[in-house]
Amino acid sequence: MVADVHLFEPLTVRDVTFANRIAVAPMCQYSAVDGVAQDWHLQHYGSLVASGPGLVVVEATAVAPEGRITPGCLGIYSDAAVAALAHLVATIKRFGKARIALQIGHAGRKASARRPWEGGTALPVSEGGWATIAPSALPFGPGWPVPAEVGAYDVDRLRHAFADAAIRADGAGFDALEIHAAHGYLLHQFLSPVTNHRGDVYGGPLDARMRFPLEVVRSVRRVWPAGKPLGIRISATDWLPDGFSPDEAVAFVAACKGEGVDYVCVSSGGISGDVRIPVAPGYQVDLAARIRHEAGILTRAVGLIADPRQAEQVLATGQADMVALGRAFLDDPRWVWRAARVLGAVPAYPPQYVRVRPDLWPGARPGGAAAADRPSV
Repeated sequence: MVADVHLFEPLTVRDVTFANRIAVAPMCQYSAVDGVAQDWHLQHYGSLVASGPGLVVVEATAVAPEGRITPGCLGIYSDAAVAALAHLVATIKRFGKARIALQIGHAGRKASARRPWEGGTALPVSEGGWATIAPSALPFGPGWPVPAEVGAYDVDRLRHAFADAAIRADGAGFDALEIHAAHGYLLHQFLSPVTNHRGDVYGGPLDARMRFPLEVVRSVRRVWPAGKPLGIRISATDWLPDGFSPDEAVAFVAACKGEGVDYVCVSSGGISGDVRIPVAPGYQVDLAARIRHEAGILTRAVGLIADPRQAEQVLATGQADMVALGRAFLDDPRWVWRAARVLGAVPAYPPQYVRVRPDLWPGARPGGAAAADRPSV
């Protein structure tokens, strides 16, 4: 590895070392059956592991059946689902050295939706959907059902569901765990004043709104192995004047750190479908940088980070400790190799693919194999 290439430096968190600072962001595949991973997941994650990222985060996985976003979302609430995840982890770990994390969450009022390619709209009970819950009885938008307000029994049940999911994730062989508190799903719904209108100890000022998410964090950290990293993904802003704000995000993440969270993945938005977000390359990096410096926690930046030089700059300037890419990996599953070539680093290749290493394959040179083999004149 070339010195000073930050993207390819290892990172150790607790007892787990990531080979580099590149993460594959969790990306829902909507291809499970009753929460159970299928062959699609094996090929999808296996291909990504083979390219050599430091971390691959398995998509949002529901801690309870009603917490799935769509009928095609993964779950970790049944023996069959856990067995499939254990098989997935054991299989893909043979394809590369990437560490494997699981993101656990609950969709709240955004649950029971059609898959994106089926419209992404609310899926009624009459068509295979289910009843939803939320901090307050406020629908996600026009055409969405009014969710039932989370009651005292639900609070206790959900807290235990997250802890049980952590125990199962450890048993399935995951190296790290992430709690999903972003993108307008249940824990984010508690955090945001847009969706949390409660008058009890879980609503009102920030300290009350973050009470339940912190209870979840505490219950998960208590059962998650001390040597394994625990992360959390947040939406650092709702992009609304009366929504969850960056100031509140800093305070919440600092509280999470106090409960044993090791890193935060900083995203944004999702609380409402009507928000106009100023999307541009790296548009969430400044949020990650602020949280990193003010909360004093390891931070992962995400959001239209696609160019290797851009990713390297985020790390070199101290804005984050890792970067995560989503659609860039779907477009180019070998993004890690391309980044190494651009930045002058040497990534790890599976032995079956080592023949494409630039020093062994003329096709990797500008102009390709034909140009390399052409006699000079």
